[in-house]
Order: sequence, then structure tokens, then C-alpha cells
Amino acid sequence: MSLASHRQEFVEQGYTVFESVLDGDLLGILREECQHFMTREDARLDALGRDSDGITHRGRRYFAGECQRARPRLRNVLLSDSMATVCRETLGETVYFFYDQYVVKGPEQGMAFSWHQDSGYMVGNGGPADHQPYLTCWCPLDDATVENGTLRLLPFSAVPESGRKILPHQRDVESHDLIGWRADEAGVVLEVPAGSVVAFSSLLLHASGANHSPKLRRVYLAQYTPEVILNPGTRQLRRDAIPFLKDGKTVTFP
Repeated sequence: MSLASHRQEFVEQGYTVFESVLDGDLLGILREECQHFMTREDARLDALGRDSDGITHRGRRYFAGECQRARPRLRNVLLSDSMATVCRETLGETVYFFYDQYVVKGPEQGMAFSWHQDSGYMVGNGGPADHQPYLTCWCPLDDATVENGTLRLLPFSAVPESGRKILPHQRDVESHDLIGWRADEAGVVLEVPAGSVVAFSSLLLHASGANHSPKLRRVYLAQYTPEVILNPGTRQLRRDAIPFLKDGKTVTFP
């Protein structure tokens, strides 16, 4: 697919797939660092004296965030030429790095994740409702398949209102997921090789299935914004705002 086609698909449908663009050393770094953050999450749950906290559930589903702050070598991926291309062809010429996170589903019991917009989580967790739509880069470290709980999407053409606004989200009492869509559609089911980048708008409704495979399903998430996002009320910086692209050119390097 040409870069122009990626851009058109992202604008019209809310997502596009850059297949196998993180290879070699970049994919190696992401894989090598993943176990560190799973161990960190288990230690955090141990300290809390329970097996779940928020949307993290021990052995079943891990969400470990703000990873590059703890392991700076991840910036080799986040600020790479490959990610610059993805950001430029989706978000535009002014881009800030915002947030990163590992999402890991345990073998054979890895939990599904409910339909939601990332902007719904932004607002549901105390962020500003008036933020501009931002970019999520979903980067599988293992081949993503139906069996191991790959990503499912509802394109803007399927749910037009999702491309225009943040939908109401409600917290599930058991999983603690924020749920923004309760229909039974399968959506677009993406099976993509490790090292791919599924780039989608923070307004796009997406979900993922359970992991029924005998291996971990590991994904690294990187998010980028077209603006500096501040917390409402305090006006303090929310997450990060590392300048990445200005006038389409890289301005911060690993």
C-alpha cells in the first residue's frame, strides 16, 4: 500500500496497517523489554496484596504503562524513522510522543478486552474531554491471530458517530473495562505478523479477543498526539509531550 493510500484509509476509516515495519533490532528491543514490565506488574500486585488492579489481572491480562520512562532504550523504537513515517502519514506534520504501554495476555486464559475508544479512556480516567483525536500504534510482538486474541475494529464507515465524537463509556464491575459499544459485531478482525503497526485514531472503536493459544500474546502500544495535552483544572502536563515531528521533520532523536 502506498503512503497516500495509508493516509486516505486512516482519514476515511480511522485506521491503517503498516505491515512488518518494525523488524530486526526494533522488534528485538520490544521483545526483550516486555518481561521486565510483566515482572513489575506482578510485584505491584504483590505489594497491593491482590490479583487485580484496574484493568490488569494477574496471569490473564497485563497493562504496564509509562515504560520508556523506566527503560529509555525503548525510545529507539518510539523515535525511530519507522514510527516517524507512521505518524507523518496518519497524524500529520506536528506530532508529540504521549504514552507507551505493554499489553500482554496470558496463555490459554488471556482475557478479552471490550469495545472502546482510547479517547473514552482518556476522559474516563480524568483527562480533558476537548482533546484532539490522537494516534495509537498497536505493535504486536508475536504474530497476532484470532486464536491469541488479535485486534478487532469497527471502522468509521460502520459506526459513523464514532468518527465525530467520544461516545459514552461505562465501567464494567468485573473486568473494570470501560465499554463504549455493546453491539455484537465481530468488526474487522486483523491477523497481522509480528513487527507490524496497526495505526488508529483514538476515536476508533476497537476490542480484542481472549487468548486461547498456549503462548503469551504480547503487544506494545505507542501513542502520539498533535498537541500538548494538559489535565483539566490543574493545567499540568498529562503523560508526556516529547516533540517528535515539526513541519514533518524529526526534531527529537533516541
